[in-house]
Amino acid sequence: MTSKAEKALFALAFSVLTGSAALADVTCSERSFDGLAYTACEVDPRVDDLRLFLDAPSGERYGQFTTIDGTLAQEGKTLVFGMNAGMYHDDRAPVGHYVENGQEIMRVIPNAGPGNFGLLPNGIFCIREDRADVIETLAYEAARPDCIHATQSGPMLVIDGELHPRFLIDSDSRYIRNGVGTSEDGTRVVFVISDQTVTFHEFGRIFRDDLKLPNALFLDGSVSRLHAPQLNRSDFGRWLGPIVGVVAPLDR
Repeated sequence: MTSKAEKALFALAFSVLTGSAALADVTCSERSFDGLAYTACEVDPRVDDLRLFLDAPSGERYGQFTTIDGTLAQEGKTLVFGMNAGMYHDDRAPVGHYVENGQEIMRVIPNAGPGNFGLLPNGIFCIREDRADVIETLAYEAARPDCIHATQSGPMLVIDGELHPRFLIDSDSRYIRNGVGTSEDGTRVVFVISDQTVTFHEFGRIFRDDLKLPNALFLDGSVSRLHAPQLNRSDFGRWLGPIVGVVAPLDR
C-alpha cells in the first residue's frame, strides 16, 4: 500500500507540474440542517496532511491561524484548513490528553469533572497514518491506539450512533459550537462549526442525522473558529490552545 509520505510526494510533484496548490480532498461548504446554519469541512486522512498544532518554533503557543501559516510559509507550505481543537487552560495548555508528532504532552483525563469537558462520556480525536477516529475516552485507554496526533475534549456528541445521553432536546444553552465526526473506517473526517448559536442536542444531530457519522466529539464553544481559505474565511479572535489543520504545498 502506498504510504502517506509517498502520496504527499506525488501531490507535491503534481502541484509543481500544474502550478496549483495540492488541496487534496479538503472540501468546505456552508449547509443547513433543521433550519440552522453550519459550515462543514471534510478531510480524507489517507491523503491529507492532517496535524495538530500547539507550540511554535519560538516556544510560544501558535494561538492564531495566521501564526501557523507564517511558520509554514518558511517551509513552502500553507494551511488549507484549520479549527480550534480542544479546551485549554488560561496559559492555553490542553486541558486533556494531547499528543503531537508522537510525543505525549498531556496524559489522558478519564474522570468526570466540572464544565463540558467533564460531562462524561467525553472522547479523544486520534490521527493515525491512514485514518482518524473519534474514540470514547475509556475505550481509548483500553485500546491505546498509536496516535501520531491526539486531542481530548468533551462531551462526546455521538457515541456509536447515539446522541450523548445527557443532551436535552429543550435545552436553552445555546452557543456557537464546533466539533469533529468520523466514519467507522476512519477515512471520512468532518469538522463542523455552527454559524449561529445551537444546543448540544441540535449540534449532535447534524453529525448523526445529516452527516451520518457514528462518532462525533465536541471541541469547544463560544471560542469556536474556522480557517477555510476556499470560502474566503479565516476567523480571528481570542488566542487559542490546540489547533487542528491540514497542510499543503504553497502555490507555484
